[in-house]
Amino acid sequence: MPKSRTAKVLIVIGIILAVVVVAPFIITIFVKESGDKIGIVEIEGTIIDSKSAMDDIVRFKEDENVKGVIVRINSPGGGAAASQEIHREVKKLREKKKVFVSMASVCASGGYYIATAGEKIYASPSTITGSIGVIMQQTVVEDLMKKIGIQANTIKSGELKDAGTPFRKMSENERKYLNDVLTDIHEQFIKDVAEGRKIPVDTVRQLSDGRIFTGIQAKNAGLVDTIGTFYDAVDGLKVSLNILEKPVLVYGKKPFSLLRWLISSVAREYGMELDTRSFKYMYNQ
Repeated sequence: MPKSRTAKVLIVIGIILAVVVVAPFIITIFVKESGDKIGIVEIEGTIIDSKSAMDDIVRFKEDENVKGVIVRINSPGGGAAASQEIHREVKKLREKKKVFVSMASVCASGGYYIATAGEKIYASPSTITGSIGVIMQQTVVEDLMKKIGIQANTIKSGELKDAGTPFRKMSENERKYLNDVLTDIHEQFIKDVAEGRKIPVDTVRQLSDGRIFTGIQAKNAGLVDTIGTFYDAVDGLKVSLNILEKPVLVYGKKPFSLLRWLISSVAREYGMELDTRSFKYMYNQ
């Protein structure tokens, strides 16, 4: 093939790729969707940083075109403070708009904490939820260090400054101190669940021993409202908001990933179903 022809082919391929990648952004900017909008806040994987979810919540709260919000959760939990922050922002959002929650495969611990801030919770029959509890774990390498001849020296300003260190076994005083911290966080969790689900605190406390529930078990215990899918939640919110036409689902902003786009494009080309977000979560773990 002559060089000039090869160059033309490469240019055409480059233009096609540019159009495929850029077109969705151009459409988003210049094409205005009609119909009432429902915001979708997605919380996936271990909850470590709350900022992304809170940014989406605040964005939908301030957008007058968004009539209601669904918080879609697929998370085993995570940091107590991060989960608590998102929970608080969802409560603020509910002061202005209706908020429903849709549980995916897992919505446990911190994920369930967030869910209780919603007005109505949907779960699949086999969704794993609950796990209302707090955990702190310690790996002690003291004996191993002795065997290999390594010794740790610690200089501290207070007796409890290095409580939980892996370099020595925990004292009873330290265990009681850390247990008190966890108990305080656990009580906050229990009270927020009781408030959100409108269940007596003593009843929630009986369910808050860290056990997990299926979606059906959680419904029977009053921890969720309805057995249904994400689209059942959409339909339920649509009815609650008196939306007559098909609502426009507006998702939170996520950075564009060329790898994710390529994987999903190949999957669609061959008729495969591939959840690239789950792939990302598994990979990062």
